Amino acid sequence: MKDKKTPVIVITSNKGGVGKTILTLNIAGIYEKLNKKVLILDFDFSGGGIALNLNLNPKKNIYNIYEDLITNKFTDYRNYVTKYSDNIEIVASLKDIRQIHKIEEFSKVVESIINIFKQNYDVVLIDTQHGLNKTNIVSLDSATVILYVITNCLMDLKNTKSFMQVLDDVSYLSKTKIVLNNSVLPELDYFSNYDIKNLIKRNIDYTISSNLHIKNINKYITEGKIFTLNKNLVFKDKKDLTKLTKLAEDLIK
Repeated sequence: MKDKKTPVIVITSNKGGVGKTILTLNIAGIYEKLNKKVLILDFDFSGGGIALNLNLNPKKNIYNIYEDLITNKFTDYRNYVTKYSDNIEIVASLKDIRQIHKIEEFSKVVESIINIFKQNYDVVLIDTQHGLNKTNIVSLDSATVILYVITNCLMDLKNTKSFMQVLDDVSYLSKTKIVLNNSVLPELDYFSNYDIKNLIKRNIDYTISSNLHIKNINKYITEGKIFTLNKNLVFKDKKDLTKLTKLAEDLIK
């Protein structure tokens, strides 16, 4: 089979609570509107928030793929995905956290999983556990683009500086884009963008406005809705949503 040049976008961070999973879902929503067939791979074994956020109850998850691959029982990829909408499908993370002890060698099949699924989609989004582990390293290696999410938080920025040094050591900086997510905790405005650039020794590629903060976010999560697909949501400035759309478009150029 001829290799399909599908963009593989890995959304990652070095700290939890930066809005990584919500950003993944919102980008998927934008691709849905662009009529792109999207797969979200949930490699966050500690949180596994993709299925939860979308109110889905998958029959199979990433553990089933791992188990079937190592026992040569893997069948049609469609047996392992869960449909959310016309253009968005997911592969869910572990349903039972105890399975994490049975998936220690998962990193060995990550590249195979990505290659199998990207043949059948226009875009593959990978939501990762924060920090670096074997699975994340292989995912970063397979990525077309690494979307690294930060907030205006000193601890986060210090962690980012060290993470960027690691990415530089393995020559990944050229495919890394930094997103300053001000929508998670809009009250965090300690540092200017200029200060942040000096702290992390890297430019900020994209900024998500604090105007995109959702006050009643739990209501929408309970309903399993993606914000960028919700016509009832009204933001202070439409330009902020336009910038998020531009971010998503840039990643697949």
